[in-house]
Amino acid sequence: MMTDPIADMLTRIRNAQAAKKRDVVVPFSKVKFGIAELLRDEGYVDHVEKVEDKFGSIRIRLKYENGKPYIREIDRVSRPGYRRYVKKDDIPVIANGFGVAILSTSIGLMTNKKAKQMNTGGEIICKVL
Repeated sequence: MMTDPIADMLTRIRNAQAAKKRDVVVPFSKVKFGIAELLRDEGYVDHVEKVEDKFGSIRIRLKYENGKPYIREIDRVSRPGYRRYVKKDDIPVIANGFGVAILSTSIGLMTNKKAKQMNTGGEIICKVL
């Protein structure tokens, strides 16, 4: 039984990049699909698609630059046993603006830059460099 499906998704991405895989497939959920789309929008992955199979899954096409993974680091911040919430004024800046944090807000999933722009706080899901 999996207790943290988002951490599982991030681990699958890390493992696929370590093995130099082109695609990674993760079980579908709306939150994971939203995270994958944000990664695509920020340029960390090439393509995201929902695969219609028995249970539904997400296929993520990974991005490489000169044979090295484009995502250098992807870490889960808020965990089921330890939720991390931030106010609008305490939204972190990741790697002096070169990285991005993904937040779950009352408006929906968004990056730290967009949350700061929208003047809203929320739960920090993960950070990406």
